[in-house]
Amino acid sequence: MVPLVMDQSLVFDIELIRRYDKSGPRYTSYPTAVQFHTGFTAEHYRAQAQRTTRERLQGPLSLYFHIPFCDTVCFYCGCNKIVTKNRARTVPYLDHLYKEVALQGALYGRQRPVTQLHWGGGTPTFLSQEQMRGLMAVTREHFMLLDNDNGEYSIEIDPREADPSTIALLRELGFNRLSMGVQDFDAKVQLAVNRVQSEEQTFTILDAARNAGFKSVSLDLIYGLPNQSVHSFARTLEKVIAVGPDRLSVFNYAHLPEMFKTQRQIKAEELPSATEKLAILQNTIERLNQAGYVYIGMDHFAKPQDELAIAQREGSLYRNFQGYSTHAECDLIGLGVTSISMVGDCYAQNSRDIEDYYQRLDRNELPVLRGVELTADDKLRREVITQLICHFEVHYQTINTRYGVEFGDYFAREIAELRNMQHDGLVRVDDNGIYVEPTGRLLIRNVCMVFDRYLREQKGLGFSKVI
Repeated sequence: MVPLVMDQSLVFDIELIRRYDKSGPRYTSYPTAVQFHTGFTAEHYRAQAQRTTRERLQGPLSLYFHIPFCDTVCFYCGCNKIVTKNRARTVPYLDHLYKEVALQGALYGRQRPVTQLHWGGGTPTFLSQEQMRGLMAVTREHFMLLDNDNGEYSIEIDPREADPSTIALLRELGFNRLSMGVQDFDAKVQLAVNRVQSEEQTFTILDAARNAGFKSVSLDLIYGLPNQSVHSFARTLEKVIAVGPDRLSVFNYAHLPEMFKTQRQIKAEELPSATEKLAILQNTIERLNQAGYVYIGMDHFAKPQDELAIAQREGSLYRNFQGYSTHAECDLIGLGVTSISMVGDCYAQNSRDIEDYYQRLDRNELPVLRGVELTADDKLRREVITQLICHFEVHYQTINTRYGVEFGDYFAREIAELRNMQHDGLVRVDDNGIYVEPTGRLLIRNVCMVFDRYLREQKGLGFSKVI
């Protein structure tokens, strides 16, 4: 067992951050999606699903549903989405999603409990209340959903697409966790990114979630947007702290207009300078620390009594495509266009084109477009990266016992590459393991990148900056 990690402190060293601020993966998976290929087919995925179900007859499942529709486009967004005012477009999408639920359910059976469920997007509440009821009913028909409120059933909310009756319905359907996009309350910033959202809209939904008995409410902020400054973002932050969300995500805006068309509508000259952006982050971290939040990692903060913070201290925190989680033992099934599954020893991604997604399901096929089967080396490196990114340390003996290797020999090159980071105070390396110091925690992606074999072999893959 991993020893308790009682120190969840964080140190902001601006000189080190500037020196190490380069592009790299976010490690929601390893190997990352860059390694997915079309040689991996639906039949490969089916074989993995059948094998893991044989081996884990009652093993828990995690379900992710991608609802891609949005009423308006947020210029900063890099998600797979369909921007439309036409609500009728949800009808064929749900018809096909129901087909996929049935196909996937047949692979796993109803004996495996769904301990984690998430609706993301897009905007899940773009669906009507009747449609939301229908989607949950079809899911329940093919999977064993929990009725005791012990699962982690979460949904992403756009406050502009919900009201208190929506929140009450979601709670009735079994959702008990909610994340809500805020980004920034400053009017000038909102206009620049085409997301005009009042404080009243936001806090009305937050109050409704608490009144309905949601166990956790998380708010999302983004720093680095056009027209932001330390002072303007601090005003937003104070308003957020005042309402006391259980969790906060403070994301770095990565301006990649060559990859995301909608970002081309953002004026580059209005973006804060690199110096201002770092100052915004520094002030945010200091203020959240003063307000009692602890740094979980990778842009995420939580109150000390939150499940994520507790799981990190106890060594049971995990990370997957839904972010940080307390459900490490689940096979994750992605449903809907572009969704990614993590099942057995594979990752499988559905078609990213809506028409192709429909056509595959019309042929009664699983809509898997590409994926990858993990090698023994992949699984070993994934474990090391997961331990680092979740707990800021990895213990050699744990890895040696679990994977039958001698860590010091297997990763001799990587340990040598960590020397500069050790010299700079980012990590401590001894005969027992690797420990990320408070100074290095904001740069955890850099530490993980040392163990990424594919990144070593393939340079310049277009990842976002780590800060």
